[in-house]
Amino acid sequence: MTAMVDAPQPEVPLRPSPLLEVSDLHVTFPTQGGHVYAVQGSSFSVEGGQTLAIIGESGSGKTVSAQAVMGILPRSARVSGSIKFKGDEVLGRSEHELRDYRGRCVAMVFQNPERSLNPTMRVGAQIAEAVRVHLPVDKNEAHSRAVELMRMVRLPAPERRFFEYPHQLSGGMRQRVVIAIALACSPSVLIADEATTALDVTTQAQIMDLLMDIQQQTGTALLMISHDLGLAASYAEEVIVMYAGKIVEQAPTRDLFESVRMPYTQALLDAIPRIELEPHVLLPVVGGRPPDLSSIPAGCPFAPRCPAVQQDCREQAPPLQQHEPGRWWACWHPYKKEPSSHG
Repeated sequence: MTAMVDAPQPEVPLRPSPLLEVSDLHVTFPTQGGHVYAVQGSSFSVEGGQTLAIIGESGSGKTVSAQAVMGILPRSARVSGSIKFKGDEVLGRSEHELRDYRGRCVAMVFQNPERSLNPTMRVGAQIAEAVRVHLPVDKNEAHSRAVELMRMVRLPAPERRFFEYPHQLSGGMRQRVVIAIALACSPSVLIADEATTALDVTTQAQIMDLLMDIQQQTGTALLMISHDLGLAASYAEEVIVMYAGKIVEQAPTRDLFESVRMPYTQALLDAIPRIELEPHVLLPVVGGRPPDLSSIPAGCPFAPRCPAVQQDCREQAPPLQQHEPGRWWACWHPYKKEPSSHG
């Protein structure tokens, strides 16, 4: 009788550990009118080389989440949960420790370059200053690094642009300078907070292509904060949808856009302008208004605006759960339909 020998099992490739891991994040702002619950229990992670998009309307909590990750919320904000970078906790660090963390570990490209740049300083000096804050280099080395960064972000004639002021540059060039400042110390995670909103469509595409190229060269993780679903569909590998301070849907990009589950996500998709619309027709919008985050009603926060609302939606808020492999949503009555042509 021949002994049974177990066949060797194929090795399952291990998923890399996330660079950034956010767990059960809560952010509350005390005000004279009561507490504003800006973020309520959000959890997400991003790996090296990955692009994760967080989308939603203004006031959904996406920018506050990014500011919490950066450690730049006002002192009045009450933050709980966990934010880990390479496994080390960020929450609770001193301001001195956070200064080292910002720039070297995680950096942020803000929405409006005109407000991010000092109008009285030459742009090259602003990049060099960011280098010297974090790296032990002298003035000449910082100058050389700044020119190198300006060349990396494809600013034409970087040696000459170094000595120009922000007002002498176009909007796209100013945004490239802001990106160069963010990249000054080769951060592992780059947060782009509505980084292309103020730009025209052509320049927007150039900036996003630039960020993608830099990501491929450096392996940087990119966290996109945006209200633009088209941008997320084009560049992100995974999408998180936030509403009223909570994550309401999360999925790989292709899965999300081929088959939306959350009515709010569908409403955002329907509000995207399309070429086939007749001229002079009003653009579609998401009806109603987001809830007041200082007095959130019982039930699903989207219920007052939802076309598919039912009585149970008004009585109890649905939890965010994984219903399919890799797909999460918070809805009692999700869409179950054939893949759409959106995205």
